[in-house]
Amino acid sequence: MINSHAEPRRAYAEFSLVLDPDVYEPLPDDWLIGITDVVSSTAAIRSGRYEDVNYAGASIIAALGNAWGSFDFPFVFRGDGAAFALPANGIMAATSALRDVAGFAKAELHLDLRVGLVTVGEIRANGRDVRIARYAASESATYAMFAGGGIKWAEQQIKNGRFLVKPGRYAMKPDLTGLSCDWAPFPSQRGEILSLLVEPRDHTRPEVFAALARRLLAAFDAAPCRSHPLSGGTGMAREKQVSAKRWSEVASNSDFRKFDDGLRLTLDCAPDQIDSVEAMLVAARARGEIDFGLHRQSHALMTCLVPSGRPDSHLHFLDGMGGGYAKAAEMMEEGALEEVVRQRAL
Repeated sequence: MINSHAEPRRAYAEFSLVLDPDVYEPLPDDWLIGITDVVSSTAAIRSGRYEDVNYAGASIIAALGNAWGSFDFPFVFRGDGAAFALPANGIMAATSALRDVAGFAKAELHLDLRVGLVTVGEIRANGRDVRIARYAASESATYAMFAGGGIKWAEQQIKNGRFLVKPGRYAMKPDLTGLSCDWAPFPSQRGEILSLLVEPRDHTRPEVFAALARRLLAAFDAAPCRSHPLSGGTGMAREKQVSAKRWSEVASNSDFRKFDDGLRLTLDCAPDQIDSVEAMLVAARARGEIDFGLHRQSHALMTCLVPSGRPDSHLHFLDGMGGGYAKAAEMMEEGALEEVVRQRAL
């Protein structure tokens, strides 16, 4: 079992509280950070393979939890990949799971899944940190929130070829019990499904970012149901419609809002609401406070995890169907580059 004493025991029921940098607690130096992402995910999404991309992205969470025998470890679904943290004694389980899901993605989904593993100590030696808080989306679903810039740094390093876990010979599918994409895409009820990424440019001043994040959330929370993409009526599974009670549980246990070295949101918004928030973000980027990317689409997509033996602890990972987080990340990278060019020209 995971040494839970190394991470926060308290879970915050109000999302605004996890915007406070003081609620985050550092992980020990010897803990491991794992990262996965689908290579060329936007091209796969353009060809209509958004479900495969999300399934590959979430696969490490299911594979590692089933292999470890517990899902009580910090993780975050990121659309075309995921990140997780494990104590040092989990290195064999983490390495094996990363290799297995990379082999599975290649052999059965025909996707290249880049996987890597790095210690928290290595991240700190390079000027970033990994701190954890827990957000209780409902009484039965708790998600980890990451701060400190360490996950972002690890992702960049792994994309540059460092800390990679080389996939082994694919012999057997990893145990992905509980992972499914059984829901039809969810159309927007308010105008557009927004995928939004907002990251601080300066991780040494988290209070500045927290203040901006609160203003952004206030703008979204002004709408009914806080722009929740699953708040309208009931959802339709592939084969049957679920009860209103079950749908309410699914909606409550979804990760439409999370903090992953920045805000990561999947929301159902009116177009003018998005325009207003985008203007705020453009101004903050011009002040050098943030980088951001957003993508608008017509539907949201849900990938579900129902841990074996713990059906009440079902978790539901949300992304936009038209590219979602992958397209928002692409825009963020392009916008950051444009801002650098602009500042140099001044």
